[in-house]
Amino acid sequence: MYYLPPYAPDLNPVEGTWSLLRRGWLSNVAFSTPEHLVQRIRRGLRHIQYRSDLIDGCLAETGLTIRPA
Repeated sequence: MYYLPPYAPDLNPVEGTWSLLRRGWLSNVAFSTPEHLVQRIRRGLRHIQYRSDLIDGCLAETGLTIRPA
C-alpha cells in the first residue's frame, strides 16, 4: 500500500492517460456538442485500451508497480 499526498499528479497513472487524450484525440478539435466531446473521449480511451504499451507507459512514468495481493 502506498500513502500518497493529497495532490500527487506525478504519481497518478490517470494523469498520463488524460495527457495522451489531450495530445491526441482531443487536440485541435472544435466540439460542436457535448455528445461530440464524449464520442471523441470514448474513441480515444478505446484506442488506449487496446494498446497495452500505452497503459504500461502511463504506469511506468509514476514509478509505481502493480503486484498481486
